[in-house]
Amino acid sequence: MADSSAQSRQAVTAAILDACHRLYARGFVSATDGNISARLHGGNILTTRTGINKGMVTARDLVEISPGGEVVSGQARPSTETGMHLFIYRERQDVTAVVHAHPPYATGFATAREPLEGCLYPEVIVGFGAIPLAEYATPSTSEVADSLRPYVRSADAILLTNHGVVAYGTDVYDAYYKMEKVEHAAQITFIARLLGGEQRLSAGELDRLRHVSLQSYGKDFSGKVSCAVAGAEDDLSDDEVRQYIRKRLASKGIIP
Repeated sequence: MADSSAQSRQAVTAAILDACHRLYARGFVSATDGNISARLHGGNILTTRTGINKGMVTARDLVEISPGGEVVSGQARPSTETGMHLFIYRERQDVTAVVHAHPPYATGFATAREPLEGCLYPEVIVGFGAIPLAEYATPSTSEVADSLRPYVRSADAILLTNHGVVAYGTDVYDAYYKMEKVEHAAQITFIARLLGGEQRLSAGELDRLRHVSLQSYGKDFSGKVSCAVAGAEDDLSDDEVRQYIRKRLASKGIIP
């Protein structure tokens, strides 16, 4: 069934090429890293091919595939991360574009196995709620889809443990701008930690932000992954605190 929100092939092609070049210019990818796809009228997917530098992508480097992953047109093989893209499209009918990249600060957090889950920046909270961290999965395998499953319906960007970031949205630019926002949030968080540590918004401040978001922007982020407010750790039971500490130590390899 055709998705009425999907764009024409010509518009999608132009947007993918521009976003690919932006990714490379911003240093969000290197060598042949990263991939972008978008849903076309009729339901097929247009995606970047495998093994191409995103700063050099041309229209000839795009491959059209079916929702099942079969090549429809194009001379090259599609991205090896196609399975991740197709999974997101299946789970989110509102999504028509997916961007995967390795922006340095956000990927640094993903490699440190630290989600961007604090209630820190109003713009990020309104847009994302929180940016969760998926469990480690071997890239280009079905494990990636499984790792995204807990968050894909309530998050619009996910950190991929020891891998990078995937962001998705209503069109190529929406997905790309979300990637920019994730990297900006990670960079600011990194700087805040150098200055003594980030300070989360309080529950009251979050409630006021939610009211303003609804009244001024018509955006309700209550359905997104919840960010952690200041003092949230104090609301945990002793058993929850112990489980949290054990999980964090295990994720860093300190305990089995």
